Amino acid sequence: MLFHSSLRKELSRSFGATLIVLVTVVMTMTLIRTLGLASRGSFNPSDVFLVMGYTVLAYLPTLLTLGLFIAIISTLTRMFVDSEMVIWQSSGRGLFSLVKPLLRFSWPVFAVVAGLALLILPWTNLRVEELKNQYQQRGDLDRVEPGRFQESADGSRVFFVEKEVSGNQAGANVFIATTDKGKESVTSARSGRVENLPDGRFLKLNNGQRLERTPGSQEIKLIEFEQYAIQIGQEALEEMNFVPVKTRTTAELFNDLTPVHWGEVSWRLGLILASFNFVIIGITVSSVNPRMGRGSNLVFALFTFVLYYNLLNFGQNMISSGKFSFVPVMLGLHGGVFVLAVLGLAKMHLNLKWREMSGLLPLRRKLPSP
Repeated sequence: MLFHSSLRKELSRSFGATLIVLVTVVMTMTLIRTLGLASRGSFNPSDVFLVMGYTVLAYLPTLLTLGLFIAIISTLTRMFVDSEMVIWQSSGRGLFSLVKPLLRFSWPVFAVVAGLALLILPWTNLRVEELKNQYQQRGDLDRVEPGRFQESADGSRVFFVEKEVSGNQAGANVFIATTDKGKESVTSARSGRVENLPDGRFLKLNNGQRLERTPGSQEIKLIEFEQYAIQIGQEALEEMNFVPVKTRTTAELFNDLTPVHWGEVSWRLGLILASFNFVIIGITVSSVNPRMGRGSNLVFALFTFVLYYNLLNFGQNMISSGKFSFVPVMLGLHGGVFVLAVLGLAKMHLNLKWREMSGLLPLRRKLPSP
């Protein structure tokens, strides 16, 4: 009981501190990336923190798994370096005895990762895509920014306003280039104002001129005006023409099991299975020589984490492209990692060499070094 309680108490402290650091780092990186996307017109600048929150929530299953993995490695490595593990081993507590308390500590993390991967992950991806779609389909006048050329949603107009006069309803030095029905026109005016009339929404220009020409023709028509009105309707937002597979709920994926949907299912289930496998891997890679530092062990563990998640992406791509089916990839990847982790754990527990475990040489039990 003392062994279990002391181990879980230290794991709790390490896991909490590690998770806070990871979330802070990811939030900072996500904020920088989201600000870059907003500056390029992918998102509304006012939605930056909302998009950042959804994105961090989508990364949370990976962050929880990584935080748990680092917490296990740092805790067990400290026990080996401080020779605390030698005391527990001399009292009959081998490496296999660590599996039960670690799984008991980790099962709430498994449950949260499963809920996030199967339920929350598609919802957050859908919300981000909806915000992106709404901003890209905003009205033409809503796209206009002072001092910047801006194209309309359908690409038929290019607007330029030097400065705003009052709010976003009026501006000075207005420029509009339009291509419509095989004709090109350039309209410029000293000022312009948006007015909502019974017939629709109009942009009223004052004191300007309009230049019209037909491509391939030498004829140019120049019109000067004191007032000129252009109707600019504000279309209703359309639904997304293409719904990414990552935004579909897990139930929708199982209702239509195409190779692409199988690939997404493999990713979501893989997040859950990976969190379990990393507990076994953490025990295996934490056994170090007390004379050695902790840095090399942690670097190797992080390399293992990156490699595993790259294999998850690779397996998803193979399933989505139809090159491999779902069951062989899941068994080969996650089952193979689990078997290798258990074999490594058995090797460290029994203090064996790999050749002895493979049966090439007679089995010889070695006593643990003092």
